[in-house]
Amino acid sequence: MRAIVLGGTGAIGGATAAHLAAAGWSVEVTGRDPDAMPPELASAGVCFHPIDRNDVKAIQHLVGDGAELLVDLVAYRGADVRALVPAMRYVSSPVLISSRAVYVDPVGRHVNGDAPPRFPGPIAESAPTLPPAGDEVEPFSREGYAPSKVAAERVALDSGLPVTVIRPSKVHGRWARNPRTRDLVESMLRGDERIELAEHGGSIDHLTAAANTAALIATVAKLPGARILNSADPDTPAAEQIVERIGTRLGWTGTLDLLDDMSDPERGRHPWLAPHPIVLDTGASARLGYDPVGTGLDLLSEEIDWAATEYRAR
Repeated sequence: MRAIVLGGTGAIGGATAAHLAAAGWSVEVTGRDPDAMPPELASAGVCFHPIDRNDVKAIQHLVGDGAELLVDLVAYRGADVRALVPAMRYVSSPVLISSRAVYVDPVGRHVNGDAPPRFPGPIAESAPTLPPAGDEVEPFSREGYAPSKVAAERVALDSGLPVTVIRPSKVHGRWARNPRTRDLVESMLRGDERIELAEHGGSIDHLTAAANTAALIATVAKLPGARILNSADPDTPAAEQIVERIGTRLGWTGTLDLLDDMSDPERGRHPWLAPHPIVLDTGASARLGYDPVGTGLDLLSEEIDWAATEYRAR
């Protein structure tokens, strides 16, 4: 069984490569920087190819006569997917990683908008999304990211191929380029005795462990089909629980100060600040036979340890 992971040295890509290699797959990953290849993946037999996502001819050559699985983590526009469709035709199960940022609430608010969305309950894959962006829209901007992802999804699903689109929430894991836990990890390792945390009534913003998304990808690799699947952890911890777990992992003995007074919006800000709960419905994944590796709180230790290692190495 051969798997190719485009953008395979980050959190989801690395976790997917490690998961598949451990299951006996022949795994190849691509990336622009050979130095970004985790040594653990190389030791597991994962092969790295220095190929830029825009070099479609090189990717087509890599796919060659085919593969059982192709995971694309670095398609941001419809044009990115459109250019790769010819190569995807030689893959049994193509997978496109998208984002929960595409969803809009009943009045059109979304997570990258000025007003926070208010979803009436867990968000199913059938929920409405932003309209797709044109190829001229800058995908690496707050305004353009989600509409561009919608466009990439549309091209993939309209291709007639058995493409599984996966929408993760707030991703955490080893090899994360910008781990959300970083600031808190560094604060605790510095020995800060007090950390302020904006409470907002619980601040539930669903997490997605890279290891859980890797397990979902391994599931759909054996069940090709054109579909959209949410990917999120089986638990929905509040921000307070997340920060407490970070402190426990690091042996931090300081005080966590929960702020009820939100008159100063800059005090106590954190990456899981959600005025209204944002939770993904993962029932469709479960019905395919997907089984999570673990809870988000437990798997959060992978990113905490990674961020701590990076801090201590400076």
